[in-house]
Amino acid sequence: MRPAASVPTVTVKAGTGTEMHVLVSPEQGETGFALRRFIMQAGGGMPLHTNLVEHQQYVLRGKARIRVADTVYDVAPDHTLFIPAGVPHSYEVVDGPFEFICVVPSTPDRITLIEDC
Repeated sequence: MRPAASVPTVTVKAGTGTEMHVLVSPEQGETGFALRRFIMQAGGGMPLHTNLVEHQQYVLRGKARIRVADTVYDVAPDHTLFIPAGVPHSYEVVDGPFEFICVVPSTPDRITLIEDC
């Protein structure tokens, strides 16, 4: 157990105005998942990219426009979203800060940026 406020902040280099906190991971115990909190400031977001792992997300505050493949979702607090592994997705903050919980498998991941055609 540890207070979320004590978790170090990591700047997401691929994003704009985007920070992440790894709240629970294998460092805290034997688990196959990582629980992360993302905070994207007004005007922030993430460009179109893919990951090697799936994302399960729950929005805490703010609003964003999230593209998953060719579909765009306008999300707000209490919305959930599933992003399959390898599927292109992006985030554009509409009302910031935009904050969400993201659960991913505890396996190696890589962000690959995609040029939007």
